[in-house]
Amino acid sequence: MAADPLDEYIEAASKVLGLSIEEAWKPAVKANLEMSLRVARLVDEFALPDEIEPASVFAA
Repeated sequence: MAADPLDEYIEAASKVLGLSIEEAWKPAVKANLEMSLRVARLVDEFALPDEIEPASVFAA
């Protein structure tokens, strides 16, 4: 059976970042990552016209 790419990503990212993730937390970490990827996909799929301008930056 092939390993889940998200599980592999979580394992690799935790090693690179020097984080230890308890085994009990891994399902919650994976669920959070899945939701983040779902939201990112929505943003990425939203088409913007080429002539769009970025919003101004306001500072108080």
